Amino acid sequence: MGALLALASSLTWGVADFMGGLAARRAGPVHVLAVSYPAGAVVVTCFALFLIPGEISTGVLVWGTVAGGIGALGIGLLYLALVHGPMGIVSPVTAVLAGAVPVFVGLARGESLSALAIFGILCAGVAVVLVSRETGEQAKVTMSTIGLAVASGVAIGLYLTAIGSAPADSGVWAATLGRWVSTLILLTVLVVFARPFVRQGFPWLLVIVSGILDALANGVFQLAAQRGQLSVVAVIGSLYPVATVILAWLIIKERLSKIQLVGVALALFAAATLSLSS
Repeated sequence: MGALLALASSLTWGVADFMGGLAARRAGPVHVLAVSYPAGAVVVTCFALFLIPGEISTGVLVWGTVAGGIGALGIGLLYLALVHGPMGIVSPVTAVLAGAVPVFVGLARGESLSALAIFGILCAGVAVVLVSRETGEQAKVTMSTIGLAVASGVAIGLYLTAIGSAPADSGVWAATLGRWVSTLILLTVLVVFARPFVRQGFPWLLVIVSGILDALANGVFQLAAQRGQLSVVAVIGSLYPVATVILAWLIIKERLSKIQLVGVALALFAAATLSLSS
């Protein structure tokens, strides 16, 4: 069950990133975040209150607050990296590290991985790199951009670790609290640094739906971590670029190279392998 929930969170993150990316092209990432994060926070709070029972404890408050602070840092570093480098390189670097950090944390906490799980994790890492592969001029990137992507991936990995470390009876409260903490931090930064908000032509539907899906994916990931090994569910969750690339191919007709198609197939294989190993 944990692996299936992690796969659901991965797919949801991928759809959210695709919609958020389209919206950011029209309105800019600063204003998109200003709307999407509060929208997601409201909806995931409703889920926590009325649909998914959970206990609010000291552990939830601690891990939720930690996750919110790290999550805000991670998303900020991610957008800085995306400003200076191609998505097709920034995305796999962050995704691989986001999956790798919880693996090392899980192993440090005593989790053991079967040979099948290790094989699946390796396949997932390769798949994310292949599916986001770009060539030619778009593939050029500076070391500073790589550094930002690495820092973002580590922060997102720590965020997933914090969410996954919340008490097993907490439902989605850690993800909910984390979302509100991130929202408050981001809104504070946006108010201080952002340009005036322009409503005309703003892609409201894309932004709101992407924010809701992103927040729900966080909640589903918390449920996945409660039902499976953190080192396994985090890797499955990090497969989200696959969904983004496939949607770009289907909807906005971005071409998939042969290497990307191999990456998609390998990602599906990795997800199946990790599901069987858990």
